[in-house]
Amino acid sequence: MPVDRALFAWVQEALEPLGAVMMRPMMGAAVLYLDGVIFAVLDDELWFKADAESAAVWDEAGCERFSFTLKDGTVESMNYRRAPTDVYDDAEAMERWARLAREAGTRAAAKKRPRRKPGTGPSSRT
Repeated sequence: MPVDRALFAWVQEALEPLGAVMMRPMMGAAVLYLDGVIFAVLDDELWFKADAESAAVWDEAGCERFSFTLKDGTVESMNYRRAPTDVYDDAEAMERWARLAREAGTRAAAKKRPRRKPGTGPSSRT
């Protein structure tokens, strides 16, 4: 699916009070960053980052989980939720949901271990 450039412009405009929104194309869609934190995926619609901590909020709002079907018929899902419809025309709603998504993105980034530089691991010591 192609990336909706007009929707990206709206996301940037609506979230300007929260910070800079950047887009990085990826496999026919785009990953969105809010001040350097992954918070959404954009194709022809918006999918906000979610996690176990925020799942109940997304479930209560009826926001389905992003899922896709593999060649073997297996259905996989990712920690992204379909944006509520009010974000498409209400800047306050966009901010509220984007904050929740940025919090999930921040938690996900904190869980990742930093990569070591070559030659700095335990086996490089003599």
